[in-house]
Amino acid sequence: MPFRFVHAADIHLDSPLRSLALRDAALAEVVGNATRRAFTDIIGLCIEERVNALLIAGDLYDGDQTSMKTALFMGAQLRRLHEAGIATFIIRGNHDALSKITKELVLPSSVKVFAGRAEAVAPLQGAGDVPVVIHGLSFAQPLAPESLLGRYRPPQERAINIGLMHTSLDGAAGHDPYAPCSTRDLMESGFDYWALGHIHRRAVVEGRCRIVMPGMPQGRDINEAGAKSVTLVTIGDDRSITIEERLTSVAQFERVPVDLAGVADWRDMVAAIGAALGVARRAAAAENLIVRLMLTGATPLSWRIRGDLDLVRAEAVSHAEGVGACWIEAVELATVAPAAVEHQAGSASAVAELRRLIDRDILGVEAYQLELARLADELRGQLPAECRHLLGGDEAASRARMAGFAQEGVDDVMARLQAGSGAEAG
Repeated sequence: MPFRFVHAADIHLDSPLRSLALRDAALAEVVGNATRRAFTDIIGLCIEERVNALLIAGDLYDGDQTSMKTALFMGAQLRRLHEAGIATFIIRGNHDALSKITKELVLPSSVKVFAGRAEAVAPLQGAGDVPVVIHGLSFAQPLAPESLLGRYRPPQERAINIGLMHTSLDGAAGHDPYAPCSTRDLMESGFDYWALGHIHRRAVVEGRCRIVMPGMPQGRDINEAGAKSVTLVTIGDDRSITIEERLTSVAQFERVPVDLAGVADWRDMVAAIGAALGVARRAAAAENLIVRLMLTGATPLSWRIRGDLDLVRAEAVSHAEGVGACWIEAVELATVAPAAVEHQAGSASAVAELRRLIDRDILGVEAYQLELARLADELRGQLPAECRHLLGGDEAASRARMAGFAQEGVDDVMARLQAGSGAEAG
């Protein structure tokens, strides 16, 4: 009889909303409930597929401030598995290392939370006559600068050895190093399957063993775009391993480009936005689609779009409501006015000259950039901790972010001046 399990990671129950654009109350409610609903669906998947176990490779919680209400919700879901005869194996990751909840909450006997010492646990059922052993190791602190691999117990002979590890592996953009180790070392460890967590993008490496980073089951903002999932694994009586991706996103973030090159009529622009939203909605796997529109291309409407961005957003929201379960998170502009518009005679040329002076004598001056950095530091100290990343994670990123904000401000002012000059039809 095969041994089957669901491998999940980085659930981040009740993670704070990280996008200021989610000030829309209805949208905030959709996103705020999404991680819980995704976790409930994971439990339902385990029961429906009649698996032997659920493996959670770290970051079940989002930090040390997890409420008891959240913990009770989690406990109730794990009891559903217990009542279905399904075991649960959990390791702590860098986000939930400090959480006291799993220490204080009484969990069902079928739930194993690995401690800071490596352990190897044999489940009640195996794949036919072949025993299955689950190896795990949690960290009590959120920092783990060195590899954990050497601390794991050696694989047991004649058994299927599955390792649970929270690790940055070979490294990934946007993720801090956490218990780094190489894919090669895992491949040569003698284990049959490595159930990893920490990196929020799905990755599968096949070879003498399977190394799987399932990604997160639910994105939290536009930087975690795309469909999210868990992994369903079947280990056959012949030790074969079959891996299936199962989608779990309740709300799916997507960047949706709209090319407005050559579009000169406002109604045509609105139609192009509506068409792009329709395509994106049909392609999305999740119940809810949350869109950041990316308007691009050289269009005579460029200045008007920037000056009337609130109207553009209203048109987009109207179309999103029409396609159903679709939300506009933000509208970003990368349109440009065609050269013929930029260099028209009269007041338009004066606006263009002003723009060149600002770019050369203000935005490009070091003293101005230093003042922007000072303002960023001052503002960062006044923001809630969960919003500080919006100003950049380091000095270079902060400078780039503030330069972008300044450029957007100049673009907005220029748009209003250009519109007032009558240089742009529409």
